[in-house]
Amino acid sequence: MDMVKYIVKRLLLSIFIMVGVSLIIYFIIRLMPMDYIDNTFATLAGNGGISEEKYNALKALYGLEDNSFGGILKGYFGWLIKFLQGDMGTSFVHNRPVSELILENMGISFGISFVSLIFELIIAIPLGIKCAVNQYGKLDYTATVICMTLTAFPTFFLGNLFIMWFADTLGWFDPSLGLVSSTLPVTATAWERFGDMLWHLVLPMVVLVLLNVGSYMRYQRTNTLEVLNADYIRTARAKGLSEGKVVYKHVFRNTMIPLVTVMASTLPMLFGGAMITETVFSIPGIGKITYDALMKGDIPLAMGYNMFIAILTVIGILLSDIMYAVVDPRVKLGK
Repeated sequence: MDMVKYIVKRLLLSIFIMVGVSLIIYFIIRLMPMDYIDNTFATLAGNGGISEEKYNALKALYGLEDNSFGGILKGYFGWLIKFLQGDMGTSFVHNRPVSELILENMGISFGISFVSLIFELIIAIPLGIKCAVNQYGKLDYTATVICMTLTAFPTFFLGNLFIMWFADTLGWFDPSLGLVSSTLPVTATAWERFGDMLWHLVLPMVVLVLLNVGSYMRYQRTNTLEVLNADYIRTARAKGLSEGKVVYKHVFRNTMIPLVTVMASTLPMLFGGAMITETVFSIPGIGKITYDALMKGDIPLAMGYNMFIAILTVIGILLSDIMYAVVDPRVKLGK
């Protein structure tokens, strides 16, 4: 019963949070210097492609004619009503429903993010434990410096660096990037196309792993150090248990409690895509699609994507709290 009460409270609170987030996002997007209609008008007006009357009619059609506070607020409530009815609007750029674009393009983003996350955990968890057990040793210092250095690299810098090294200089990858090689013959089989696509995903996944593995490693190291200093660990050692059994049976099991909660909060990252990475490597995932939409002032797609991420974030936080209570019975929810 406590769990049900807690979930209901969090859901009600989440509704208020998402309304506030959507209001802020809508105002920010509406206050951009130009939107898609403005950009189109500026491009075509000089060529007689669109009249000012048609321009004003388009602005009025999409509720963008008034950029005053009251006008933006009116446009927001118009958007909110449609959103609550399940209508995210129609993309200006693609002329298709936003919900369809999100569903079609988040698959590749999920695949890249999910596989990258698996590799990050495979590397970070053992490395974090090893560094904690050998605190202030050579491995601890070396791994910490390398991981923190990689974490400090901007995504676009490391991505372009890898493209220059492995694609342009060494020629291991197709410099045209994307998901399919420009030299792939039309007669290629489905397996050849699939293998070619996997090869194109190597670089972006390596970049994601290198950029994110440091944070998970440091998190695991910190949790392991806390558990190693616990009284029951000293008791286990006093009973004569081997160091391996102490670390991998007692310490590791208890460090998984906070790690499980972190995993639940990665939901937005998995489905939302890596916007900068996808843009750098020209991968047509939901991140790149949205980035291009933002650059062109596509308000419906930008709003739909941001609300999609907001909903995933709320769900991820809720799952994180619930999973924490499940893996640790000492936690009481709804109090």
